[in-house]
Amino acid sequence: MISILRYHEPNLGARLGCLLDGSVYDVTPQVGSLTTWLQTSVGHVSEALSELERIAAGSKSSFAYAELDHPPSAGSPYLLSPVECQEVWGAGVTYLRSRDARQAEAVDGGDVYARVYAAARPELFLKALGEKTVGPRHFVGIRADASWSVPEPELTILFNPALEAVGYTIGNDLSSRDIEGANPLYLPQAKIYTAACALGPLIALQPLEAWPQVEIRLTITRAGAEVFTAATHSRLIQRPLMELAAYLGRSNSFPYGVALLSGTGIVPPNDFSLQSGDWVAIAMDGVGELFNPVEVV
Repeated sequence: MISILRYHEPNLGARLGCLLDGSVYDVTPQVGSLTTWLQTSVGHVSEALSELERIAAGSKSSFAYAELDHPPSAGSPYLLSPVECQEVWGAGVTYLRSRDARQAEAVDGGDVYARVYAAARPELFLKALGEKTVGPRHFVGIRADASWSVPEPELTILFNPALEAVGYTIGNDLSSRDIEGANPLYLPQAKIYTAACALGPLIALQPLEAWPQVEIRLTITRAGAEVFTAATHSRLIQRPLMELAAYLGRSNSFPYGVALLSGTGIVPPNDFSLQSGDWVAIAMDGVGELFNPVEVV
């Protein structure tokens, strides 16, 4: 499996790289950008992947992936969010655990969450513009006016403009549970704010018609000590991938491609809230680990 990533190169800016056997190959001169590649993959994803692998193998510029695994630094290359101008959408209440948690936090009993879990039409919402997502080791935000903030580890699918699924990555859909719990109409305020969406570290590329079968693991540390850990699996997502894609594309178009957060199956206990200085680590089979510090915004 080939993976694609974006990174910052001093004096050059954002670059597009392919990861093969532990080495990153700069494919920017041949491919241009993630957006360009997504647009050219329409109708022939497998062939586009093969061509990308051929370009990477012939690249004269490569370095070890480990050289990118550090906080952003002006003097050395570092990882960026793997998306560019693509919109990032979220699917809600796709796990039974999420339905139960949303009902428990809602001051009115949460009947709306029970109904959408079983309804034909899924919950879909715009989470972030691609340029407002953050990558590995960049800080993620918790709202200054919220008292109950949590990470939401999510399998995230990348689609090209024809809504063909071309790969997956890790997403962190941060949320203010007290704000949404007070009134479901506050969802945009609970979900959309500075540094509320992290993606990365890379995109595992493969044509997809169903959810990739992956375990999703969350660990939160505070002052060097582990304060919460849990795991879930993509097989517990109750809606088919292509069903969500079909609804996402109804009366909507994505000329640059789009990323879809699939919902969360990990919910910390009700007495837990993120704090400034915490570190959130989300690991997923085939993608690695998305690691971010937390700050109040």
